Amino acid sequence: MSNKKTSNEMWGGRFASGPAAVMEAINASIGFDRKLYAQDIRGSLAHSEMLAETGIISAEDQNRIAHGLNTILREIEAGEFVFSAAREDIHMNIEARLAELIGPAAGRLHTARSRNDQVAVDFRLWVKEELTRTAEALKALIGAFLARADEHAATIMPGFTHLQSAQPVTFGHHCMAYVEMFGRDLSRVRDALERLDESPLGAAALAGTGFPIDRAMTARALGFRGPTRNSIDSVSDRDFALEFLSTAAICATHLSRLAEEIVIWSTPQFGFVRLSDSFSTGSSIMPQKKNPDAAELVRAKTGRINGDLLALLTVMKGLPLAYSKDMQEDKEAVFDAAEALELMLAAMTGMVADLAVDKTAMRKAAGAGYSTATDLADWLVRVAGLPFREAHHVTGRAVALAESRKTALEKLTLAELQAIHASITEDVYSVLSVRNSVRSRTSFGGTAPGEVRRQIRSWKKRLARA
Repeated sequence: MSNKKTSNEMWGGRFASGPAAVMEAINASIGFDRKLYAQDIRGSLAHSEMLAETGIISAEDQNRIAHGLNTILREIEAGEFVFSAAREDIHMNIEARLAELIGPAAGRLHTARSRNDQVAVDFRLWVKEELTRTAEALKALIGAFLARADEHAATIMPGFTHLQSAQPVTFGHHCMAYVEMFGRDLSRVRDALERLDESPLGAAALAGTGFPIDRAMTARALGFRGPTRNSIDSVSDRDFALEFLSTAAICATHLSRLAEEIVIWSTPQFGFVRLSDSFSTGSSIMPQKKNPDAAELVRAKTGRINGDLLALLTVMKGLPLAYSKDMQEDKEAVFDAAEALELMLAAMTGMVADLAVDKTAMRKAAGAGYSTATDLADWLVRVAGLPFREAHHVTGRAVALAESRKTALEKLTLAELQAIHASITEDVYSVLSVRNSVRSRTSFGGTAPGEVRRQIRSWKKRLARA
């Protein structure tokens, strides 16, 4: 196919000569916005159908346009389409090829629209589809966590604050913490989908059009809830893209925190989990090494997504209404973040499903660092009637004694404990073991295995409806 037209011919008679090579290079976006080809063709088909329905173009021309656009779609998907930087972007590449295929009728397609509303609808369609994929990936990750939580609802492990042993919890409860986090990510995706579900097509350059178009018709044809309500806003904002990036950055942060825990837990010093060979690599020099590279790369890619969000925020922060060419820089950040997030979610879902959990190592660590000290303080309040601050002080003395004896709290004798406070009775031993500590945490959202299983059942129902 021919690629003889230059950019100035696309712009029209206002320009007497073609752009300089540098201008062509900086102006062209076809290198990345070709990713929007399917959305661009879909939008053009809907637009042409509306133009014919409203009598703005003839049915014959619409049929030619539809045939040509579907031919172009097949060419692109077959790898036969030749993209040209001289034609700047995906819109002009497709329009030029359409003219080659069907002749003058191609020129009627752009009636009552601008590249401004054209790119806005293309980009919204792409982000909408990507958010839908993200939702499905999050549901898969949540499902993997629910399966592990069910399996380990009673598996005891240390709970941490400041990365120091704090109180014993269950691994199932820990998994459910991530279910809650990724569940909120899923709700943010749903919210973003709801907000962007309006079609800017028909806003034209910025002021709308005098042609008797039917914007509701094109919105329906493209699967949007309805048309946008202000033509200036329609073409001049990219908050839907920013919201995607923001949602992606928050989700990536959750993924990174999980990755960090997997990196820590898989060390010989912790030994809580072991990754399969599918998500690990070896060392080129140390044959004993098994490196959690997939988790480390998930952690690192979060920085890319954060950078993508900051980049687009910076592009948009100083733009007056309506459209400015700066907004051409909106797509690469979104495309990059979407690709990274898809990979991160897939990798983490695989790792979670594939983790081998060492229950013995977890339980042994759960009793370290006097993790049931809070249970002793609570018992002193609940049973002995002490004010919490006094109970806290008494417990501190008991911990100090256990440390000096190099023993666990539950190994202190009753006489030793009563020497610290006379109100302590034999009943105190019912709360000092890690098993009893975990079982006692029956408050809503607590770590008791029964409560964990209740939350799992609730989430399985929610996920089935999501």
